[in-house]
Amino acid sequence: MNQEKFGGFIKEIRKKHHLTQKQLAEKYNVTYQAVSKWENGLNMPDTSLMKQMSKDFNISLDDIFEGKYNKKNRKKQTLYILSFTVIIISLLLVGGIGIIHLVNKDKGFEFKMLKANCANFNITGSIAYNNSKSSIYISSVSYCGGDDMEKYSSINCTLYEKNNEHTKIIDTYHYNENKKITLEEFLQQVVFAIDDYQKICKTYSEESLYLEIEATKETDKITSYKIPLTIESNCN
Repeated sequence: MNQEKFGGFIKEIRKKHHLTQKQLAEKYNVTYQAVSKWENGLNMPDTSLMKQMSKDFNISLDDIFEGKYNKKNRKKQTLYILSFTVIIISLLLVGGIGIIHLVNKDKGFEFKMLKANCANFNITGSIAYNNSKSSIYISSVSYCGGDDMEKYSSINCTLYEKNNEHTKIIDTYHYNENKKITLEEFLQQVVFAIDDYQKICKTYSEESLYLEIEATKETDKITSYKIPLTIESNCN
């Protein structure tokens, strides 16, 4: 997912419905600062809010994740509605001459929450998937293992996938500035948004995804944390 496109799309929806940031925030019981972060591509609402927005503003989850109105999808939706209307009228006219089975495959996204299988960290994340693709989103990582007030000169947070004996880097968030930073300050900045990483969600095995944090002190001593991630339940 392109978070800037996502943020711009949320802003477009809000303005289209003549809502201020404060009004949108009140609608979803969040702060207006949270809405501002969404619109500036700095953070994302959780999956339950995205689902509610989809219903409230009559837009598909595909549109939300792509950050634009998909005309092709809307044409298909219109054809589905017209076809359904014609069938219903026909059934009413013929008065139950036969039984018609309507099958409409759900092409929208399903969601599974990601969580940390580690007592020292809290994770807010999810896998969004349908029959053809899946995407990984991690919008919040926080340390709850005690007070780590150490100032680090550089920190890396890397998302890995392990498959049998093979380990692959999916994405890395890196901090290496002149100003030293604490682990908590660093984690407030960490966001992962990986679109189309795998084709289907069910290819992820239990704890195949994990985060690894390496924090380097000025003395070059490294403090490391490994955070296994689990999916709330198996993907369909």
